[in-house]
Amino acid sequence: MADPAGRETEDRLLSASATATLAELAARLQAIAISQSVTVGTAESCTGGLVGHSITSIPGSSAYYIGGVVSYSDALKERLLGVPQGAIERHGAVSAQVAMAMAHGVSDRTGCDYGVAVTGVAGPDGGSEAKPVGLTYVATAGPGGDEVQRRVWTGGRDANKEDSAAMALEMLRRVIEAAEASA
Repeated sequence: MADPAGRETEDRLLSASATATLAELAARLQAIAISQSVTVGTAESCTGGLVGHSITSIPGSSAYYIGGVVSYSDALKERLLGVPQGAIERHGAVSAQVAMAMAHGVSDRTGCDYGVAVTGVAGPDGGSEAKPVGLTYVATAGPGGDEVQRRVWTGGRDANKEDSAAMALEMLRRVIEAAEASA
């Protein structure tokens, strides 16, 4: 599921997101998505719509952004995104498997070219030893394949949400760019 570059890719994503605002990352995503004539959809849990908000904060986003689903509850993940109940039962809502199912679900249900999903534990509570506060999975699904990345953020709730949204925007941009380069 994760790309072969592993930690190196994660470090690049974190470096990019640390130095750019959500608006800057969304503008970069918009530029590549429009230049490639691709569409994007979002499936969010712990970010509560922050990824979609960041995208739509940039004028012209309707040229590529189809829309998104904020599925905070497990029931909505199942009903609106088609996440298998068994995946949630076996792995938990905060898992690579559920993040990937969410990304595929938003792509399938909206017809977008690329789906991105975020699920995690924003904090300050709700964490456990196995799934600590800050644990986040971001997944993308699209023509170039699937990818999921895991990160444990160490900030407060707002910072964790912002870092997760930044990672989603940057990861999506990078995936679309990679597909362009290999075409």
